[in-house]
Amino acid sequence: MTDIKQDNLCVFKLMSLFLNLQPDAVSLSDARQIANDYNIDETYAFAQLLASYCCLDITDDQYHKMLFRQYFVPMLHAMKADEYALNRYYTDVKITESVVGDWELKTERLKAGECFVCNDPVKLQSGRILPQIGYFDSDFDFPAVLQGGREWMTLMPNETITTQPALDASHGKVLTYGLGLAYFAYMAALKPEVMSVTVVEKDEDVIKLYRDVIEPQLCCRQKIEVIHADAFDYAEHIMPCKNYDVVFTDIWHDPSDGVELYQKMRGFEHLCSGTEFIYWLKGTLDLYISGDLC
Repeated sequence: MTDIKQDNLCVFKLMSLFLNLQPDAVSLSDARQIANDYNIDETYAFAQLLASYCCLDITDDQYHKMLFRQYFVPMLHAMKADEYALNRYYTDVKITESVVGDWELKTERLKAGECFVCNDPVKLQSGRILPQIGYFDSDFDFPAVLQGGREWMTLMPNETITTQPALDASHGKVLTYGLGLAYFAYMAALKPEVMSVTVVEKDEDVIKLYRDVIEPQLCCRQKIEVIHADAFDYAEHIMPCKNYDVVFTDIWHDPSDGVELYQKMRGFEHLCSGTEFIYWLKGTLDLYISGDLC
């Protein structure tokens, strides 16, 4: 009997190494050939190749076979690039490479078969926690904004999928902390039931990139107001007076810097009774706070 928490940590470590070092190592054409030769599902064949790159012996090692069956097979998702390209932001906003200060707006590419995180982890009743790993069936171009060469926001499926709960809940007066590529602001503003979207962003260069490149392309830009301010100052002194219906916070890169900021922002919820607060990557952040992933 293995320790499930240790199994979880083992798989997350393997995936972190793989995604950071060589996320395009698995050949989609090889997976398709294996699937065809052995009459198996393509994603299952892809999982076999992924396991091999992670140095798992799924033929003779019983523990590795368990990890493959319990994690690698269910965590993988084959995704169609054409379906995601139909998103209104992709069709309406064309990115031109621009630089303001140490910020850069550009287009990047996922290769067919390149792996990426596509959603918050899923915790099963057994206690096993599955990372959600996707790959596209063809190349996929997406916009990105970087600071000092470090990606701050990339409009990959993980961003669109994990933002969707906040978009679904948006109505009336909406407030969001963090501008990025203005994806949430635009998609929320497109909803007829949303009256206004207020964006709080502390970096003037990001705001300038938005003003110069993105804002002129937005059909509902009159519903979006961008305010230059610190998120926590605004949350403490101004937000309580504005009667927002929904507040969405997205001011962190990932759990490494998100846990502290998430907990700090939650401390302001009591100031706004009747407001719904939603946080980007909340499911992931809660797993780290609970100790399940550390």
